[in-house]
Amino acid sequence: MRAVLCGYYGLGNGGDEALLATLLQMLPPAVTPVVLSGNPAETAERYGVEAVPRKAPGAIIRALRGADAFIWGGGSLLQDATSLQNPIYYAGLMILAQGLGLKTMAWGQGIGPLSHPLSQGLGRYALGHCDAVSVRDHGSAAWLARWHVPGLQAPDPVWALDASPVEGLWDLPAPRVAVALRPHPWLTEARLDQITQALAAFQAATRTCLLLVPFQPVKDLPLAEYIQPRLPGPSHIYTLSDPRQLKGLFRGVEMTLGMRLHALIMAAAEGCRCFGLSYDPKVSHLMTDLDLPGFDLSPQATDHRWPDTPEAITKAWLEVYANGDPLSPEQIKSRIDRAGMHQDLLQEVLNGPRR
Repeated sequence: MRAVLCGYYGLGNGGDEALLATLLQMLPPAVTPVVLSGNPAETAERYGVEAVPRKAPGAIIRALRGADAFIWGGGSLLQDATSLQNPIYYAGLMILAQGLGLKTMAWGQGIGPLSHPLSQGLGRYALGHCDAVSVRDHGSAAWLARWHVPGLQAPDPVWALDASPVEGLWDLPAPRVAVALRPHPWLTEARLDQITQALAAFQAATRTCLLLVPFQPVKDLPLAEYIQPRLPGPSHIYTLSDPRQLKGLFRGVEMTLGMRLHALIMAAAEGCRCFGLSYDPKVSHLMTDLDLPGFDLSPQATDHRWPDTPEAITKAWLEVYANGDPLSPEQIKSRIDRAGMHQDLLQEVLNGPRR
């Protein structure tokens, strides 16, 4: 059996690469994956799979005609917060695959925000005609309920990703704290300065080594490079392309300050204390699910509002560093086990008859 895997792959985003690595880990051995990628050569080399350009219509149609199944990989594919092109592209491919008679599955999805009626209509139609749908949070499950689309809700698949060690990590001074920021209109220059001052004060108080982790280096690296020279103590910028190593990094970390969703998931899964900086409902959903402390960057936030001063930010971080608790081994195992439900559904669809 051949399955075309579609997601935000080959575009240098560590979270989406982690989802692809997890999907490949969960595929039945008899299934040959064909990945739609922004960088097919890199994807083929890294994962040992066949890959085709994600924006080449001829190559995509040939891949679909030669396949038995089409899988929307995990992540926030069905959202129009960044662009209306997202739901048009992803739903369009799903509907095309359905028209060609392939088995179709939306796997580990985070649905929303969806503001435009066209996005909502495309999403409802595409998901309503899938053989199976799995989502990763309550907000996404609420969209399915609104559309009367049956689906499974389970923790993000990346909880179950195998982690690999990071060479040289244990040579850095301990204790270590990871920081994973990303650009966003709500992360203004003034707020970035607040964060930088708060990090400097936090480091001076705790004598920690700060690990700056750009999950999507093309976007996140400039933030890390702005912060690093302003820190008073030891620091290191980690740009890791292997998602298993990215997850393994958090095994050697005491605490993570994260905007990136998958930084928080990986850190929590590796037994690390976490502090969330939410810019998106998906991060807020995770903070609620795990009862994580944090701040909300949204100007409309009523809970976890952004503090007025760097000193207030530092104080909140120091409280979590001194008194916060990571998830217990039992809580971590529970989420990893339940993330495996995405794999069970995947195997059920690929091994069973068409709906």
